[in-house]
Amino acid sequence: MSNSQEEEIARDYICFGHPDTTVIILDATCMEKNLNLVFQTLEITNKVVVCVNLLDESKKKHINVDLDKLSSLLGVPVVGTIARKKKTLDKLLSTIIKVASNKIVCKPNLVNYNEIIEKCINILQPNVEKMLPENEATLSRWVSLKLLDGEECILSSIERNFSISLLEEELELKLKEANDILNENDIDKENFRDTVVSSIVLKAEDICDNVISYERASCLNRDQKIDKILTSKKFGIPIMLLFLGLIFWLTITGANYPSSLFSDFFGFVQGKLIIFFEWIHSPKWLTGILVDGMFQTVAWVVSVMLPPMAIFFPLFTILEDLGYLPRIAFNLDNYFKKACSTGKQALTMCMGFGCNAARCCWL
Repeated sequence: MSNSQEEEIARDYICFGHPDTTVIILDATCMEKNLNLVFQTLEITNKVVVCVNLLDESKKKHINVDLDKLSSLLGVPVVGTIARKKKTLDKLLSTIIKVASNKIVCKPNLVNYNEIIEKCINILQPNVEKMLPENEATLSRWVSLKLLDGEECILSSIERNFSISLLEEELELKLKEANDILNENDIDKENFRDTVVSSIVLKAEDICDNVISYERASCLNRDQKIDKILTSKKFGIPIMLLFLGLIFWLTITGANYPSSLFSDFFGFVQGKLIIFFEWIHSPKWLTGILVDGMFQTVAWVVSVMLPPMAIFFPLFTILEDLGYLPRIAFNLDNYFKKACSTGKQALTMCMGFGCNAARCCWL
């Protein structure tokens, strides 16, 4: 269920690019959200390796993940990684190679949707399987689901990449029969996707309940209470503006002092350089190029840009480490979608203020 252009590109490559192995990265601190992507990918390909990253961060939050049980429930290899530990990355690479070379055979456990949707998939799947190329027969269930969903973009991609026509008469009759069953059970085009997504979410919740344990339940409750405040409709945006405003103020105001010190230092050095070039009787054009040109330009750039950047980006990194940046993206996602973008774009826009703040200091 792609929601952005980059997700569509990734989906199309997994579907039609024949990757040897698809690696899905999960955040150990919020696995339930990431598992949705795993189940959607397993519908497309069975050659999947699940990488549970940030195990060190989950340990700090007293979150334990049973990787072996997770692998058993998903039916694909699961590897835990910590980016700073090379041994964990070597194990991930080794698992990828084994899956790509078929030394590990994956048998994914797919999501079972509600009885009505499963019935409709079973109506379409035999016809779809006959139409697909022999080496793509495993995609018949996923293609059947897309036919029921009726998303024109992906259906046209399926036809183009597999050189088939989904308008074949017998298949159209089966699709009409399936759609009639959906309509009889009050599942129309508008709520079909919601019904599918809810099944995936429930499956993800069930797996997380089985593989995740919390040493301190109070930590989880505390995080949930914080989330309710930071992502609430009432307080989310004002708190975001407060944090960003504070960062900009600290950057612009705080940068004045080191900028002044740098300026005085480089001014002192420039004066000594001019005296030196006069002492060696250097021509004015050479002094102008080396001192008034090259040295003074570097001095201005360092004096003006280095201090605010050295303040802004570490402060922004602290917000990222605290997990606040994804919450900013969540709060702004609805607004950015109106401009055909996503809330994640807000983060790159904020990063751009690192240089803008330097310009404010200069003015």
